[in-house]
Amino acid sequence: MVDYISNKTIEKLKHDLVREGLVSVEDLARVEELSVKNKQNLAQLLIEEKLISEEAFLKFIQDNLHIPYVNLEDYSLDEKCLDFISAEDARKYKILPLFKIENTLTIAMADPLDLFALNNLIKCVSCQIEPIICSERLVLEYIDKFYFHKELEKENEVSDWTNEQTIINSVISQAIQDGIFEIIFEELSVKFRKPGIIQEKGSVPRLLAPLMVSHLKNMAGLDVAVVDVPQLGKFKHGDITCVVSAFPCTKGERITVKLYKPPKTVKELQLDVNIDEPGIILIAGPELSGKSFVAYSILNSLDSSKKNIMTLESIAKYDLNGVTQCEMNEAVGFNIEKALKFVNFQSPDVVYIEEIPSVDLLRIAKAGKLIITETSEVSVPESLKKMVNYMVFVENIDEITVTELRIS
Repeated sequence: MVDYISNKTIEKLKHDLVREGLVSVEDLARVEELSVKNKQNLAQLLIEEKLISEEAFLKFIQDNLHIPYVNLEDYSLDEKCLDFISAEDARKYKILPLFKIENTLTIAMADPLDLFALNNLIKCVSCQIEPIICSERLVLEYIDKFYFHKELEKENEVSDWTNEQTIINSVISQAIQDGIFEIIFEELSVKFRKPGIIQEKGSVPRLLAPLMVSHLKNMAGLDVAVVDVPQLGKFKHGDITCVVSAFPCTKGERITVKLYKPPKTVKELQLDVNIDEPGIILIAGPELSGKSFVAYSILNSLDSSKKNIMTLESIAKYDLNGVTQCEMNEAVGFNIEKALKFVNFQSPDVVYIEEIPSVDLLRIAKAGKLIITETSEVSVPESLKKMVNYMVFVENIDEITVTELRIS
């Protein structure tokens, strides 16, 4: 896990934000408390809490520090410069090398007053450093984009499939590059699955197959010794969550790995839904279409400081700040039916239910709350039509349509 690094720029200028009337004293104090409690960057929290826009904040930094602000989307990065800074340091300090002219390396920084990072860079790079201010969101996005491809090329160069870790990394990286959301390891074969299509991608060397299965289970926190009952776990591959399901079969365990991209927000997905009123948002679509991605993006858009938000799911795909996430455990009888009967004692304002339960149980959960749930049906069941506010149909994460069903 990357160590928490305080943002020196915003610490230096936070009171100027108040003096210039961009943020109130009360809001600054509240967000500072949240920042310390959740170990989050203060500037990012101010933006996430919608107290100041990202553009206004960066313009403020530029005007006060006289350091130029640029939009990374308008820049062409010289990929040769990536060799100056390791992927690990780029992610740790939120910096991205852009281009080098003569003896000056221009770098994008989310925190241009991070002198520790700058001093380390100067020692390592042996040239002049010229920092420019960029959106933290875009810096991290471009780090993942450019360093991922660089790491993938490097990995492919050395990928001789002679050990289980190399196999796992290579297969997952290839799946991400191909836009695949489910990988199947069955006996010796490796398959990629899209809606309605299974592609045979190759086979694992016989001697490495059991080692690879054990390694996958270890990575996902599963019990390697247990092979006769299903298990569910997860691990991270960069910013992708890999959910691992081990299922006993007559010819050994069948392992599936589902890949989940980080959630966005309702605004970024341009979803026309009112997330502030009670009712039901039903997310429908075929398997592997991205329903959970949309559900998490809605959850990611809610104000957890004002709402009690809970989830009921088989496994949490991402850790969401301020959201109480509950994983079902059939081994001890904690299933969706029991969870829904008791969840009202927790007084939630919003409940995400991974898969639509029976209508009667959904009524128990509703009762003046916002319910977010999923179904593989392509239309709303008749018994639910009067209860559903919005039907969000997900063909894939690039094709999402919203239908408002309850007309008030």
